[in-house]
Amino acid sequence: MRSETNLAIKCKLCGRENTIDVVDQSNGFLTGDDTDFKTIVVFDCRGIEPIDFEPRSGWIAESANNGTKFQDVDLTSKEWEEYDEKNNVCVSIYELEWRFVKVK
Repeated sequence: MRSETNLAIKCKLCGRENTIDVVDQSNGFLTGDDTDFKTIVVFDCRGIEPIDFEPRSGWIAESANNGTKFQDVDLTSKEWEEYDEKNNVCVSIYELEWRFVKVK
């Protein structure tokens, strides 16, 4: 097993180890101007095919107005809102959607 593996699962039937790794420097970001799907991460999948995603806490959101950062954003409910006191505006994430696309 490689030391940089992000997820390793051993098959109970055949004993094979299957892995998912985040490809280095593949992390992207979304902005309020993104209206279509956009790649935010690329996985190297060996023996595993992801079919769903459950966002949880640990995300970082940044206000478009001045870059105010909100740490440890929880997207468990697929929505998030907060108030940017510096600019007196609401900041939010709504209608969060995702999909997996095979790339080679």
